[in-house]
Amino acid sequence: MLVLLESLAFYRNVRIGVVTGLLLAGSLYLVRTLELLGPLVEVREYPVFGPEVWFLSLAFVLAAAAALSVAVGLTLFEAVRGARDVGRENRR
Repeated sequence: MLVLLESLAFYRNVRIGVVTGLLLAGSLYLVRTLELLGPLVEVREYPVFGPEVWFLSLAFVLAAAAALSVAVGLTLFEAVRGARDVGRENRR
């Protein structure tokens, strides 16, 4: 199983996905909390915690989903590229 993960560059893809997810979620969280696009009209009340905590939890979910999506996409790309290389070797 480890050989398969290494041949698909899975660990590299996970690292790239995590960095991408953190950058995306962090930038969107900063835009929202620092109001970089202007102030928002708040008509909603947030239970227990303020809006910053709720948006931080949403940023975490976004980071995880983006990291997973990027890692799976890159791994599928590596799998297709590996399958094409094997197909070319068999034709020779």
